[in-house]
Amino acid sequence: MTASPYEPWNPASAPVTPSVAQRIPDMTAPQGSPAEADPAQQTASQQIAAQETAPQQKSKGPVRDRYFDLLRAVALFRVVLYHLMGWAWLPVVFPSMGVMFALAGNLMARSLKRPPAQVVRSRMRRLLPPLWLMGAIGVTGMLLQGWGPNADGHPGWWWFHLVFWILPLSDPPFAEGLAGLPGLLGDNWAADFAGPLWYIRAYLWYVLLSPFLLRALRALPWVTLLAPLALSAALEFGYLNLPGERFPSALTDFSTFGACWVLGMAYQEGVLKRLPRYVVPSVAPVIGALGLWYAVSQGFKTGYDLDSIPFAQAVWSFATVLLLLHVSPSWTEWPRWLRRWDRLITLLNSRAVTIYLWHNVCILIAATIWDQLWGVDFMYQHFSWLLESPWPILAFAWVLIGSCIVWFGWMEDVAAKRKPQLWPNESRSKRSRPKTGAH
Repeated sequence: MTASPYEPWNPASAPVTPSVAQRIPDMTAPQGSPAEADPAQQTASQQIAAQETAPQQKSKGPVRDRYFDLLRAVALFRVVLYHLMGWAWLPVVFPSMGVMFALAGNLMARSLKRPPAQVVRSRMRRLLPPLWLMGAIGVTGMLLQGWGPNADGHPGWWWFHLVFWILPLSDPPFAEGLAGLPGLLGDNWAADFAGPLWYIRAYLWYVLLSPFLLRALRALPWVTLLAPLALSAALEFGYLNLPGERFPSALTDFSTFGACWVLGMAYQEGVLKRLPRYVVPSVAPVIGALGLWYAVSQGFKTGYDLDSIPFAQAVWSFATVLLLLHVSPSWTEWPRWLRRWDRLITLLNSRAVTIYLWHNVCILIAATIWDQLWGVDFMYQHFSWLLESPWPILAFAWVLIGSCIVWFGWMEDVAAKRKPQLWPNESRSKRSRPKTGAH
């Protein structure tokens, strides 16, 4: 009730209605007081406001960086393309493994705000079940083809090494030289099957060491960042020689991509933000040029790729990841030009482990089946150019990868304690959006 602009307002003549102070709960009342607890004193507008804010508070959580999702999706596609095409320049254009380890290190550092033992256990739970499912299928196939304790001449060691299929602290064993399945799998399929497992082993070691790496990073940031590169140089130039095969192999992978993992942690800790903006664009190209120069000096032009030159791979990956993190726009939502790819990128991120584990087998099956078309006279006479092209094999391989997502990807949901989905291509923001608006 407001006073008329032409006559003074008489409080005695005003109708008896609740005052503003009576209609608004006492904001200074202690929590649990009658003014706060009595629903009869809440107006309809206040109840509507409470209903509108409740879903927002319930869904509040860590915001997903869509730029990192884009990098991970590009890295996965590049891995599949490289393992089919074999183009040595692809790891130079985009060092996928360095990028993937950096993104994982960033996520690990963010998670370590919780107790370290809890975080390590959670990461292992997410990582290992997809490997167990793959091992159950692959090892069973190897056993059916005659692989067994006498394969390596040391039955006791054979049984012991099978433990690495459960806890891959070292490379899991596989049957070398197995005959393929005619028309479906090429010869020595087990080698292609086990090829990607080095990534799982390296990832596991990074997870186990992350609590210590994070402490070292906070105490001595630049020493911790550059230590893996120094270790890679020591291994490359012979200053550190280790006996055997398993431990040197694990240490080589750790030193090659360890700087990228720590770089991801450093990004999360804000170490890079403390630098002046001009430092990274000035220094990173020089570091990258050093890595490429060393690669060329070691025969990169004669058919070797960066994977064959670990120190060059380490330096080049470090420089590239440094630049990618420096330009990070930290998208909470997709830019307009990327919105059409939302479902595809979400799918690749939701099934990253499944895609990486199974893509080699999918490529082998696609290539083996495609080669059967050479026996069709019509195809051989009129479409030999198509049979020689690798692009149909790439498309076919992605179809098979999609089928693996359906058959095996649900294990990633089980490992993460989520409701299993066959095709999780809907972004989290859309899943959490209410179907009907508040009234």
